[in-house]
Amino acid sequence: MTTPSAALREPDPFRATRWSPRVRWRAAPWWAKVVAIFLGARAITTAMVLVLASLQGSNPWTQARPGYFEYANLWDARWYQIIWLGGYPRELPLTETGQVAENAWAFLPVYPTLVGIVTWFGLPWNAAAVIVSLAAGLGAALVTYRLMSRFLEPDRVLFAVVLFCVAPVSPIMQFGYAESLGLLWLALALLLLVDRRYGWLMPVLAVWAFTRPGALAFALTLGLHWLWRWYTRRRDPFPMRERVLAASVAVFAGVVGLAWPGVVWAATGELHGYTATELAWRSAYIGYQELVPFTAWFQSADWWLGQPIGAIVVIALIVGFGVTLFLPAVRRLGVDLRLWLASYALYLLAVFFPQSSTFRLLAPMFPLVGAMAQPRARWYRWGMVALSILLQLGWLLIAWGIDGRDWTPP
Repeated sequence: MTTPSAALREPDPFRATRWSPRVRWRAAPWWAKVVAIFLGARAITTAMVLVLASLQGSNPWTQARPGYFEYANLWDARWYQIIWLGGYPRELPLTETGQVAENAWAFLPVYPTLVGIVTWFGLPWNAAAVIVSLAAGLGAALVTYRLMSRFLEPDRVLFAVVLFCVAPVSPIMQFGYAESLGLLWLALALLLLVDRRYGWLMPVLAVWAFTRPGALAFALTLGLHWLWRWYTRRRDPFPMRERVLAASVAVFAGVVGLAWPGVVWAATGELHGYTATELAWRSAYIGYQELVPFTAWFQSADWWLGQPIGAIVVIALIVGFGVTLFLPAVRRLGVDLRLWLASYALYLLAVFFPQSSTFRLLAPMFPLVGAMAQPRARWYRWGMVALSILLQLGWLLIAWGIDGRDWTPP
């Protein structure tokens, strides 16, 4: 007969199983899994960035072989520091030919303000910018999990987060850009919209509108959402209170979406100061021209590919994207996310001039990771992760690293 003390000394055959890494992973709370995924993805990206930084030559922003934080604040990242240190110009700078030159009004104030506040704790700007971007990126990943959980099973939700964290342009979430902060506000706005918590959208939209452009596209999403709810009101009740509130939020989104151009007008006295500033960035390609909605994609295609190939490619992209919105995997994400995807695509088609920054500006279409996460085959999932990491490296080589006269800004 085994004594109690002897039994306590006997090895538990199930102990190793209970404490195996797989079991611990499954037992971990969802937020811990998201944090682990995000940190793992950022560690992989950091390794690539450090290698590329060690190969980087001297450039207008840094000396040769810069450290991580210096390398993470190339390109437009410096505009945010200029805004914090010197504010926005009261008079729009002009080129020698009298056109509005590139200037700080193209960049919104929330991100440099947050980074500036972090510097009050003694951190240098470069490090503070990376910390704010990383914190916002982690927040966006956590909210993305909650958003995808409205439509997908837990394992698919988690893989959607993986794809979000290793996406080809995900390095921007650890650079001195406002993208990750914009993605955080967008993810929150989409979650609130899906949950029909209309009132809470107002503060989120107000902050987002002064972080990154896109609130106007969301105003269109809200308008289409209202029309859809009205059309389906018999099977999905749309009470008068919700009608009024949803309509009010849609109008509010439109107002805050136009607020920054109004601020530029008030500060500089130039009615078209903001659009003229934005147009300065495309002047290197096609010169200074007026903003004519829905023409820039065709102008860009003509510059890159010539005619008629350029126009054919643009039309094919439009048709292909329209078909994508009706694929079963995308339809599973619900009407609201598809309305956002359509609205943002229309917004880009209306005002954006495609060049190497296109990859970064496609990041707000991140809900598509929910469609890409649905296949469960291991070869597919590992293949998607590997492909995404390779595309990260490609994006870093093409758009972030600087080599002589560079025509590929991120």
